[in-house]
Amino acid sequence: MAARRRGRRKKPSESLLLSQPAQLAQPGLLAQPGLLAQPGQRRGRRGWSGARAAAALAGLALAGAGVFTVLRAVSDRPLTGAATTVPATVRTAPPRMTAGTAAALGASAPLRIVIPALRVDAPVMRLGRAADGSVQVPPLADHDLTGWYDRSVTPGQDGTSVILGHVDSATGISVFYAIKDLTRGELIRVTRMDGQTAVFSVDGVQEVAKATFPTAGIYGNTRYPGLRLITCGGPFDSATRQYLDNIVVYSHLVS
Repeated sequence: MAARRRGRRKKPSESLLLSQPAQLAQPGLLAQPGLLAQPGQRRGRRGWSGARAAAALAGLALAGAGVFTVLRAVSDRPLTGAATTVPATVRTAPPRMTAGTAAALGASAPLRIVIPALRVDAPVMRLGRAADGSVQVPPLADHDLTGWYDRSVTPGQDGTSVILGHVDSATGISVFYAIKDLTRGELIRVTRMDGQTAVFSVDGVQEVAKATFPTAGIYGNTRYPGLRLITCGGPFDSATRQYLDNIVVYSHLVS
């Protein structure tokens, strides 16, 4: 793979929350959050640090028009910066997996995620649902923290595991700021509580509109061990103070 140019990514002049998820179809399911690892140091690609879902899929049907997340702005100033720019490698259709997968692992909660190409090394906390039925997100104040959605399988199991992270906030960029830059074949490593490391190979990156978020396609279980990373990005609506899209990384287990 050709060497990738590394340098400092210019900070956006304004920053947004990753998401404030819309209510899901089964409100009232309380989350069971718990920090599984203490925050560590993250370095981004350009110098910044960086239960099976099938059983719960009915609960993932989105209320109303099917919007996955709604962003609230932290300022009324227009947003500019790289968070709104999506590279040409990102598609609007889901990528295809062309290579075989490794044998599935047993269940074990994730502790840490490492993305070598982005120089991301970050802890993973457990995310469930809030009392209103919305998907929890990691605390906005901690730029280094990601979260595993515990209604999805654990990374390495057969099915689709989901890890979410913020893109940025008013105080700077966050852990998944650069995941839109990932390309096919780059690796994602997830350290698990049982001591094993699940290694995934990126199949591609998709940009999806929140207004038509394909819940079943992204959260639905695959027949192989898969991992999806989700954050916000793409166009920003100054009137509603929202990112209009989500960025989704698709990957499959290779070891």
